[in-house]
Amino acid sequence: MRSHLFIIFLFSFQLFYAQTQITGVVVDTKGKPISGANVFVEGTYSGDTSKEDGSFSFSTNALGEQSLQISFLSFQTARYFAHVGKMTSLKITLKEDLNSLDAVILNAGSFKAGGTSKVSVLKPLDIVTTAGSAGNIIAALQTLPGTQVAGESGRLFVRGGEADETQTYIDGLRVAQPYGASVQNVPSRGRFSPFLFKGISFQTGGYSAEYGEALSGVLLLDSEDDVEQDKTEISLMTVGLGMGNTQKWKKSSLSINTSYINLAPYMLIAPQNLDWVKPFRTISGEAIYRQSLKRGLWKTYAAFDNSKFEFNRENIDLAIPENINLKNNNFYFNTSYLGNFGDRWELNTGISYGRGNNSLNYNSTSINNTEDAIHLKMKVSNRFSDHLKISAGSDLFNTDFEEQIEIPKNVLYNSKFQTTIGAIYTEADLLFSKSLALKVGVRASYNNLLKESRVAPRVSFAYKTSPFSQFSFAYGNFSQTPKTDYLKFNDKLSSENASHYILNYQFNKANRLLKLEAYYKDYRDLIRYTQGENSEPTFLNNSGNGYAGGLDIFYRDGASIKNLEYWISYSYIDSKRRYKNFPIKATPGFIADHTLSIVTKYWINDLRSQVGITNSFSSGRPYNNPNLSSFMSVKTKAYNNLSLSWAYLLSPQKILYFSVSNVLGTKNIFGYDYASTVDTNGNFRRQEVAPTADRFFFVGFFWTISNDKKANNLENL
Repeated sequence: MRSHLFIIFLFSFQLFYAQTQITGVVVDTKGKPISGANVFVEGTYSGDTSKEDGSFSFSTNALGEQSLQISFLSFQTARYFAHVGKMTSLKITLKEDLNSLDAVILNAGSFKAGGTSKVSVLKPLDIVTTAGSAGNIIAALQTLPGTQVAGESGRLFVRGGEADETQTYIDGLRVAQPYGASVQNVPSRGRFSPFLFKGISFQTGGYSAEYGEALSGVLLLDSEDDVEQDKTEISLMTVGLGMGNTQKWKKSSLSINTSYINLAPYMLIAPQNLDWVKPFRTISGEAIYRQSLKRGLWKTYAAFDNSKFEFNRENIDLAIPENINLKNNNFYFNTSYLGNFGDRWELNTGISYGRGNNSLNYNSTSINNTEDAIHLKMKVSNRFSDHLKISAGSDLFNTDFEEQIEIPKNVLYNSKFQTTIGAIYTEADLLFSKSLALKVGVRASYNNLLKESRVAPRVSFAYKTSPFSQFSFAYGNFSQTPKTDYLKFNDKLSSENASHYILNYQFNKANRLLKLEAYYKDYRDLIRYTQGENSEPTFLNNSGNGYAGGLDIFYRDGASIKNLEYWISYSYIDSKRRYKNFPIKATPGFIADHTLSIVTKYWINDLRSQVGITNSFSSGRPYNNPNLSSFMSVKTKAYNNLSLSWAYLLSPQKILYFSVSNVLGTKNIFGYDYASTVDTNGNFRRQEVAPTADRFFFVGFFWTISNDKKANNLENL
């Protein structure tokens, strides 16, 4: 009896601890072995890592039907279901993960910033740590290739296009008035603080069919989806003060920023080229509320600012200085939702509203205008497979504009118009492999004011030539409604049009990035008129045309020298237009053939400091001298601006920041204004168009109060 019990016990013991051998090989779709793949029986500790020949072998005490999981970086995870007794001499084939980090990306004409991008040209903190940018998103972007240094405007001029040819979007919704208050030859700033944005995409051409009404480029700003903790931020500056607060709850958060800027103290120490009666001052605020829902994220963003200034400026045509007084009120609001429904469907929808009001007094003339702009958007997309994603959507833009020009006791002009633009678009992303991708799309729109329909095809593809390099190409047609300055005089015009051709090469390895991009833009249906630019244009029509072609080079290195990061950008452009009141096709006055920017940032650990140096250079810009018989035949002297910044960490949450632009005091000139009539010698006299000041100084103290007592504003400076 005891012998029988022992045999039964021994048999049960062996059965309980029976080991089954699992063997096989892991290969890719071409049959090549994959080394380092992780192979294991789900729910157990039994597994192995594939050898150089792709083979694996291990034992398990699991019984019956089991799931064998095989995974490897940049490949889709595979599962094999079978009885463990049949898991021998297996051949497991892994397919490439077409959405992995090392896959090809469509990036012709695109510069990315932030963690949402596979390849970031800029980091979010670069926007404000770039010496000379003074925390201005637009100024930082002007250090990238494809842009022009337009110091008299402060706006984005992209690849031969004027500033209004680039549109700004926040969370996919258009911002109709993206720049602060300004007048001719006085630079403006971008309205929005970079502190609330997680990522920036600057598209210099060839952009998606999702975006319309832009001839040259789009600037996409994505606000933060979430915050880490409650915190309060205090800013004390030579130009004003600011305060921000963030509150985080379980499924929602709220961030608020507000600031008051007054340039009077700065103007006391920095010589000015204008006679300021009331220096620039503004009060502004921003807020963003985030709410996590069951299947998506809802965000609401709002911003306002109230600005005013007054100065006296010499005018070549007037015996006494002209007096200019401007008051501006602006409000922007949007609310958006991004979420999933069904199995693979994604919904992105929202609405934005912007209102801008300007009250300008020019000597005895009063100009008052108001613009109300609404954008409604809905987009759905479905990733049908790893190879195919299809998107479709619609837009509705509505703009109401009204302007009144008057002198005492007399209304000179009253203009009012309303335009509605409806658009639909669809786009397909095809990933043939990790090395080849294609995007095709089309956008159709109708403008009720111009009574015209437009169809614009877009296509781009990219081919990965090595693990670190790729080529991209993009083509597209783009149209844009004539700007308000023209429509208020003639609403019978047509949209302006442009075609983009872009060829891009990119190399990215070990924190070094090189981008080379050649492009050509063909402009059609540009606005022309016969009257001078400083008086009411007449005979407006769409007979203008032009072109812009060039080469952009960008190199960023954060690995060669410890604690040093730098980038170099260079642009060459050849561009001519026959538009506005140009009698012949000529290069516009805002274009410099060559531009070069060198930006460096160095962290000094012993001094707890970051030092930044930026040098911006551009060749001379053309201008028209009416004393000569040829048009736009002379150029200004070259532009050069060397700027410095220094951030010192006083304590983990207190920072002292200092910056100065144009350290060398270079006398930069943007062009010349000529008299409208000749003098006694038969010549047209002129005066320089120069910066409002040769230098800008800034000193600030920034204090962050948070629960962890570590968070600070260093990355926001």
